[in-house]
Amino acid sequence: MKLPKVAAVLGLSLVMGLSLASEADARRGGSFGSRGARTYSAPPPTKTAPTQTAPVERSMTSPQAAQPGAANAARPQTANPMNAPKRGGILGNRLFQGLMVGGLIGMLLGHGFGAGLAGALGGILQIALLALAGMLIFKFFANRRRPATAAAAGPMAAAGNTSFRSPFDVQQPASGGYAPAAAPYAGEDFGVQTADREVFERMLREVQEAFGREDYAAIRERSTPEIMSYLAEELSQNATRGVRNQVSDVQMLEGDVAEAWREGDVEYATAALRYSSRDWMVDRESGAVVEGDPNAVTETTELWTFVRNPGQAWKLSAIQEA
Repeated sequence: MKLPKVAAVLGLSLVMGLSLASEADARRGGSFGSRGARTYSAPPPTKTAPTQTAPVERSMTSPQAAQPGAANAARPQTANPMNAPKRGGILGNRLFQGLMVGGLIGMLLGHGFGAGLAGALGGILQIALLALAGMLIFKFFANRRRPATAAAAGPMAAAGNTSFRSPFDVQQPASGGYAPAAAPYAGEDFGVQTADREVFERMLREVQEAFGREDYAAIRERSTPEIMSYLAEELSQNATRGVRNQVSDVQMLEGDVAEAWREGDVEYATAALRYSSRDWMVDRESGAVVEGDPNAVTETTELWTFVRNPGQAWKLSAIQEA
């Protein structure tokens, strides 16, 4: 009979699958958090994470809020002179403006302003009107030249970003490669400083170790409320199972910044991080190892997104498996 053999093979496959799942469960996994307007867009590949990473799977950010242009809508808009309130006082009075224009036309035709404006007062007003006409003509031509000047300055501003290496790299668009400027993203790129990437490396170690200690206060201090809720949920699930996830010896091996951008005054940076650690599960009562190996050093590559509000420190806002 072939049926028992098939059943035996399926049973063995099921056991192996459960074993692999248990080993994988010993590590914090998944893709969760928020990346602002780029939450549902995949970060670009980097040297540390060369394959395309999937977008965030679990997020409290609605797809509508993450649509391109949503961040621009929240950004304070520059006042448009065409939409500015009309100036009050005598210069804002339409009747007076009409009289001025009419007087200017009459003067140009040789009739002046009439007998009521004869003499010295009429001469002063005529000179003032000539000066006003010259100013209006100057502003007209200046406004015509302004769009071309602004358009020429755009590429120069975008070219100001610099790159850095060891252990992080800021990925620059290569010929025929990924070009962030072509993607439908809101916000503008900015250069991540050495002090910032040092913070990212330190937070990688501190968040991992705080998770292993089940130190809720330390996690809350270094992450957004959304990330805190996801990690607290996983810690609660471990407690329900009667296990504790131990993490130690977290060492940064390689990292680079995939992208960094602004949405209004808020800054985001997504970094690809490859690190080594010891990660295993123990029984909460006896301390016996139930999953993983405390003596085995494993390597993991993830993308961590950090967010910073004006005048505040960086916070972890998303984690993605690479």
